[in-house]
Amino acid sequence: MAEDIIIDAVDVHKSFGPKVVLSGANLKIRRGESMVIIGGSGTGKSVLIKHMIGLLTPDKGKVFVDGNEVAKLGKNELNELRKKFGMLFQGAALFDSLTIGENVGFAIKEHTDIPKADREKIVTNKLNVVGLFDVENLKPDELSGGMKKRAGLARAIAMDPEIILYDEPTTGLDPVTADQINELIVDLQDKIGATAVTITHDMVSANRIADRIAMLYKGKFLAVGKPDEVFDSTIPEVVEFCYIGKIIRNTQGIQDRSR
Repeated sequence: MAEDIIIDAVDVHKSFGPKVVLSGANLKIRRGESMVIIGGSGTGKSVLIKHMIGLLTPDKGKVFVDGNEVAKLGKNELNELRKKFGMLFQGAALFDSLTIGENVGFAIKEHTDIPKADREKIVTNKLNVVGLFDVENLKPDELSGGMKKRAGLARAIAMDPEIILYDEPTTGLDPVTADQINELIVDLQDKIGATAVTITHDMVSANRIADRIAMLYKGKFLAVGKPDEVFDSTIPEVVEFCYIGKIIRNTQGIQDRSR
């Protein structure tokens, strides 16, 4: 049986002036899996994500989402495609002038005709799913960093997306809160079954949430596979980058999430 691929990056190249960022990146992401993309700063992780949602187009190569070549979509088609995505930004990126409820319901209000009362029920439900209660009327500056991440995640899932993009979801959090966010990501994966694509430098997080890991290095993927397969790679650059992750995995006895 053929794999059910929801995102397919094929020989993607991207440069900004003389700076080459992607130089033949190939990655297939299966529907419903949790794919974690690792790699050093400036290796092109965020650039690849931007190709998936049509914010950038490749200089060469193609990116397909659900069988559609993103770069060839018209404005209306691209807007429809983007509704398949939810995104948790690195800093949560909540609107400071809006309440938490208004933040979570923002996309619903902008893109649907759902009545206000029903919209508010959806918002409360999504907040409860991520473990936040009675915060709808609070402003972002009244929440802790971990609570802001949770609120950002509630906003990301508000439209029941097929794909959730996580940009460094544990950056800036203390270890306990970071672990709570990891557990929440895993729990959401099990509950809603959306495809998850996570960019992270946090090897603890990568260990915990990944079905598969892909390492990007100098614009190409050097290794793609289950966590054990990547951590046991003999490719020197992968060995060096994953050294800490392998120690964590061995000491904590973390098991593959692969289905």
